[in-house]
Amino acid sequence: MAILNFTPSSRFPVTIDSARRTRVRGSIIKMQKSLITTDPPASPGFSLCTCGRKHFLGEATTPFLPISPSYAAPSTAPNSTEVLNQLRPPKPDWYFELYGYFRSAGMERYEKEIAVYKRKLFANLVGKAETVLEIGIGAGPNIKYYNNIPNVCVLGVDPNPKMESHARKSAIEAGVKSENFKFIHAVAESMPLEDASVDAVVGSLVMCSVSDIPQTLKEIKRILKPGGLYLFVEHVAAEDGTFLRMVQNVLDPLQQVVADGCHLTRSTEDYLLEAGFKGGVDINKVSLSAFYHLSPHLYGVAYN
Repeated sequence: MAILNFTPSSRFPVTIDSARRTRVRGSIIKMQKSLITTDPPASPGFSLCTCGRKHFLGEATTPFLPISPSYAAPSTAPNSTEVLNQLRPPKPDWYFELYGYFRSAGMERYEKEIAVYKRKLFANLVGKAETVLEIGIGAGPNIKYYNNIPNVCVLGVDPNPKMESHARKSAIEAGVKSENFKFIHAVAESMPLEDASVDAVVGSLVMCSVSDIPQTLKEIKRILKPGGLYLFVEHVAAEDGTFLRMVQNVLDPLQQVVADGCHLTRSTEDYLLEAGFKGGVDINKVSLSAFYHLSPHLYGVAYN
């Protein structure tokens, strides 16, 4: 297992000219800029987070405030609860509870192996972020990496409502004040937060299961403040023609059923490069031995 080209204390040089440079696997990949992005219209209203900073959240109760301008015109934009029900139709409580238990107790081996990379990755948040939004927070295995951030306020988004108790327990164990943690039942494609309202977005093992990766990345860019960070850890498809890719192709339909919509063969790297983050994207690739079918992994930072 090898780590490629990661420098937690500094960013890789990024040239934004006629091409965007991003470091991947020790080489420089050039991606021509073909899109000009504009800021979406501001959403109405805001409220204060319980930790005392403005996070421009919609009402804490359902339904959430409609705030997804990229989905439709403001007059017809669905609210986040409608999008949640469209993309993730309600399931029986036993299903949510069973999957919540698996995410809480069944990923220990994986978390032990990935920890060395996560520690380096989350070091990017120290001194740069006070308001952290984690999409697909699950059982909250990443919350312990936020305890080096003074007075951090953590917002956790997840489509599984049964994850709240697991995530809140992880927050307490990590020393995050209860008033500084908020769980939001929503999907990453439509989040009930105002534009430019968080310092950093974190996502680990998320892009494998969202219904719309481009829309999710648009939402991340929308809610990030200018200069904000998007930290990601994702498993991706192995290279074509390899034995591992053959295994992934065979297991992929079953994986989607037993792992709440998780796909094994997504090329998340391409979506990240095409998303148009103004400050560029640093991508590192590693191989893991735990959960062989979930290797290789990407991790890195996108700069809004």
